[in-house]
Amino acid sequence: MAYNILIMGASYGSLLGTKMAMAGHNVNLVCLPAEVELFNSSGAHVRMPVRGRAGFVHLDSRQAPGKLTAASPGDVNPADYDLIALAMQEPQYRSPEVRTLLDAVGQSGVPCMSIMNMPPLPFLKRIPGLDTDSLKKCYTDASVWDSFDPELFTLCSPDPQAFRPPEEELNVLQVALPTNFKAAAFVRDEHTKILRDIQTDIEAIRFEVDGEKIELPVKLKVHASVFVPLAKWNMLLAGNYRCVQADDMRSIKDAVHSDLELSKSVYNWVGEVCKAIGASAADQVPFDKYANAALGLAKPSSAARALLAGATNIERADCIVRTIAAQKGLHNETVDEMVAAVDVWLKKNRENA
Repeated sequence: MAYNILIMGASYGSLLGTKMAMAGHNVNLVCLPAEVELFNSSGAHVRMPVRGRAGFVHLDSRQAPGKLTAASPGDVNPADYDLIALAMQEPQYRSPEVRTLLDAVGQSGVPCMSIMNMPPLPFLKRIPGLDTDSLKKCYTDASVWDSFDPELFTLCSPDPQAFRPPEEELNVLQVALPTNFKAAAFVRDEHTKILRDIQTDIEAIRFEVDGEKIELPVKLKVHASVFVPLAKWNMLLAGNYRCVQADDMRSIKDAVHSDLELSKSVYNWVGEVCKAIGASAADQVPFDKYANAALGLAKPSSAARALLAGATNIERADCIVRTIAAQKGLHNETVDEMVAAVDVWLKKNRENA
């Protein structure tokens, strides 16, 4: 069965959207007018490394069995879709046209899956015993999530790393780290079935290269535990946010490997925070596996690049983790310094704006 899927956000969202279209599903990307024109005329183009092959494999959504299209926020009706995915940066959801669509998504009754680094409040409300009111300060505008039912919401850890090459058109995405999307199940089985069907269809993709049909990386994996997507928090705080320096930014590789023991201590501390709210060791990714993957991440994180470019708001998963830790009586000096460094950049950018 082909599902109709709406994805809000066409940069990172085009990676998941292209894989879904390759699996035979129909995807509509919500994006800016210039992006709408490009995606509708030229398709989405994703370049990804494949183990055992030199260079990149090039995916063109126009050759997929499913259909990939694009539209502006005001031109879609959420009720027309079986699944809605959120792939924009958290601050973008407060812009008027996007906020109007997001509110319609929340009221539509359609199951919604976030692939944001910043877990939306409706998902966090699914975690028993968590004081979500104290987390509102970490969001650019927490009220944008008011119309969502937590039972219709899930989170998918955006583990694959990808970027738009600056010299390319906006419909081109290059994958730097071809890992999997890891989604928590929905509360209701009928909604989880949609994810499991898509997972099966993506796993069945065989892509022809030089006359050979090969299996592609970057799959969707559905997990029963609500805590599996939170394993990304360890990576964000040990690597992504530690790219932020006093006067410049460093790569994720340097953030992790310039002091591997310190990185490991932060990584494991975040793991303890997750365990304090109910996660198990099985929900976590071992540090050594992450550290090895970080060797290939030679650019600063998207949050660090945004701060360097003058952003006045970014996703604050660092604030989320530290606030949850405080609820559980946990504290980490390195994390405090990291949060303070981000605060300083934001204050400076807002003063300059």
